Amino acid sequence: MVQVIKKDGSLEDYDINKVVKAISKSAERVLVTFSQEDLNKICSRVNSNVENLHTNQVPIKTMHSIVEEALETFFPKVAKSYKDYRDYKQDFVAMLDDIYKKSQSIMYIGDKENANSDSSLVSTKRSLIFNQLNKELYKKFFLNKNEIQAINDGYIYIHDMSARRDTMNCCLFNVEEVLTGGFEMGNIWYNEPKTLDTAFDVIGDIVLSAASQQYGGFTIPECDKILSKYAQKTYDLKYEKYKNLGLSDEVCKQEALKDVQYEFKQGFQGWEYKFNTVASSRGDYPFIATTCGLSTDLFGKMATKTLLEVRKNGQGKKECKKPVLFPKIIFLYDEELHGENGPCHDVFEAGIECSSKTMYPDWLSLTGEGYVPSIYKKYKKAISPMGCRAFLSPWYERGGMKPADENDEPIFVGRFNVGAISLHLPMILAKARKENKDFYEVLDYYLEMIRNLHLRTYEYLGQLRASTNPLAYCEGGFLGGHLKPSDKIEPLLKTATASFGITALNELQELYNKKSLVEDGQFALEVLDYINKKVNEFKEKDGKLYAIYGTPAENLCGLQVKQFRRLYGIIPNVSDKEYVSNSFHCHVKEEISPIEKQNKEGRFWNLCNGGKIQYVRYPIDYNKQAFKTLVKRAMDLGFYEGVNLSLSYCDDCGYSQLDMDICPKCGSKNLTKIDRMNGYLAYSRVKGDTRLNSAKMAEIKDRRSM
Repeated sequence: MVQVIKKDGSLEDYDINKVVKAISKSAERVLVTFSQEDLNKICSRVNSNVENLHTNQVPIKTMHSIVEEALETFFPKVAKSYKDYRDYKQDFVAMLDDIYKKSQSIMYIGDKENANSDSSLVSTKRSLIFNQLNKELYKKFFLNKNEIQAINDGYIYIHDMSARRDTMNCCLFNVEEVLTGGFEMGNIWYNEPKTLDTAFDVIGDIVLSAASQQYGGFTIPECDKILSKYAQKTYDLKYEKYKNLGLSDEVCKQEALKDVQYEFKQGFQGWEYKFNTVASSRGDYPFIATTCGLSTDLFGKMATKTLLEVRKNGQGKKECKKPVLFPKIIFLYDEELHGENGPCHDVFEAGIECSSKTMYPDWLSLTGEGYVPSIYKKYKKAISPMGCRAFLSPWYERGGMKPADENDEPIFVGRFNVGAISLHLPMILAKARKENKDFYEVLDYYLEMIRNLHLRTYEYLGQLRASTNPLAYCEGGFLGGHLKPSDKIEPLLKTATASFGITALNELQELYNKKSLVEDGQFALEVLDYINKKVNEFKEKDGKLYAIYGTPAENLCGLQVKQFRRLYGIIPNVSDKEYVSNSFHCHVKEEISPIEKQNKEGRFWNLCNGGKIQYVRYPIDYNKQAFKTLVKRAMDLGFYEGVNLSLSYCDDCGYSQLDMDICPKCGSKNLTKIDRMNGYLAYSRVKGDTRLNSAKMAEIKDRRSM
C-alpha cells in the first residue's frame, strides 16, 4: 500500500480518485471537460509513475510533479491550471490582504478611478470592493506570468479587469428589436407600448436592466427614429379622442400635436432623472448614450429637438438648473439634411444652441471623409459610437467580415465589443532603448500578447450562457440574440470587436526626438500605421474583428506616468507631469488655435477607426458663429467632434457662466463644475469636492487647446 506524505507530515493512503477530482477541477477552470477515456489515460500514467518510484511513501510535492507530468503530456492547458492553483492558499492570503487594505481605503476615503461612480454611497463601496476581488481573481486565473509582469510594469493595460470574465464591454443595443412585439424581462411579459409615454418608461427599464449586465458604454442608436413610431400611436389616439368630442379636424390635429410634444418633454425628462440617479449593479451610473438627428418625419424631428431642449434647460430647483451628464447625446450630421437648405437645418441649429450651453451634443460627421462617412454614403447606415468613442468594424449580413457581393450590407446595431487592451507606447520605446533592441521587435511582442489575450477572451466568453443577459441574448438586444437561456453565447461573438488601444502618442514623439505632435509627429504616425498593418494581419489570420482604439485614459493617464517613472525615471515632457496625453491628442498645454488642433490631430484620424474623438476648447469670449463654423469644419473633415467649455453653476443662487471658482453674484464657493473627462462629460466639482482623480484634475488645470 502506497501512502502520501502530506505537508504536515501526516500519512494518507494513495487514492487515484483524489487525483481525478483535483485534475477535473483544474480542467473546469480552463473550460475543458475530460471524457472517461481522457481520465483513464491520465490515471494510468500517474499510477505507472507512482509504481516506478519503488517506494511505499511518496512526498506530496513528488505526487504533484507526477500529476503535472501526466497533464503536461496530454493536456498542457490543464497542466498550467493545475500548477497555478496548487499554491492557491499562500497566494490567496496575500491577495485577500491586498483586497482588505483596498476595501478599507474605499470604505473610509473613497475611490476616484471612475468619474461615474459616487464612492460615498454604500452600494458603490460594496461594488468597488467586489470589483477589487474580481480583478485579482482575473489576474490569478486568466493571466500567465508574462502577462502579469507586463501589466504590473505598465507596458500594456487591460481595461476593466474586474468585469472581463463576466460579460461583454460597450454596445449598440437594439432597443427597437426588443420592443417590437413585446418581450420578457424579470419573468414578466411586457407588451409592446401603445403610447409614447409608455415607450419612454419601458425603454428606461430596458436600458437600466441591460446596462447593468455589461461594462462600458451603452448606446441607444437613433432614438429619434425609434420614438417616432410611438409618437404616431399617441397622436392617433389623441386625435381620435378629440374627434369624439366633436372638435373640428384642425383643432383635433393641433391638440393631438400638443399632447405628443408634452409626452416627449416628460419622457426625456424622465430619462434624465432615471439615468442620472439610479446606479447599476456595478455601483456606477451606467454610461448611457443616444444618437439622433437623421429622422426627417414630423415626430422624429420633434424627438431630437425636444431632447436638445430638455438638455439645454437643465434639471434642478427652479432657480438652480444645470445640465445632466446622461444620456450623452451624439448628433448624426448629414450635410444634405442639416446644411443651409436641408430639411433638417432647424434641427442642426437646435443642436448648435444646445452644444453652446451644455457641451452636448457631440457631433458625428456622416458625409465628410473617412471610415464612418464612407459607410454611410455607400449604405446609408450610421455607425453610432458605443459610449464615448468606440466604433464597430463592419459585419456583413451574408459575408461576415467581408461582403459576399456588391449587394451585401453591413450591420452595426445590436453588436458589441469584448474588451480593450492598451499599449503604453513611450514605455515600449524606453524598454527597446534600454535593452538595445529594435523598437518594432519589442512592440511586436506586446501586440502578440494582446492578440492572445483577446483570443482567450473570445473563447472564455463564448462559454457563458444566454441567461447572463436575457434582454441581450434572448430578447434580441444583440444580433442573433434569440437564444434559449441555457444556450452558450459563442455564436454571437463572431460579430463582436476587440480593441487594441493606444495612449500617449504625444509623449512617444517627445521621447523619440524631443518634439511634440505639434512640432513633428512623423514617428508617431509611422508607429500607428505599423500597428494598423500588424492588427490587420491578426484580423485576417484569426478571423476576429480587431480594431485600433484611441484610448480615453481616465485614471490610466496618471497610472502610466507612475509606471514610467518607476522604471525609466523623470524625462522632460514625457514623465515630468502628473498625466500623459490621451490617445493621439496634442498636449493640452499647447497654445494652438482650434483649427490648428483639428489639422494636427486629423493626421491620425483614419488610423484609429475602432475608437476616436476630436475636440477643441472654446475660449470664454467665444461667439456662436465661430462655434458653428468650427463644428461645420469638423463635419467637412469627417470628424466625431466634441465641444469643450468649462461650465460652472452656483448651487446657492443659480448664477452660471463659463469657468468660475467663486460666484460673482453671491460670493458662494458652493459650485458645480462640468468639464470634459475624455470623450464624455463629468463633474470636476460638486459641493466643493470632485469625483475626478488628481491626475485628471491636473490635466484640466493645464488645458489651453483642449
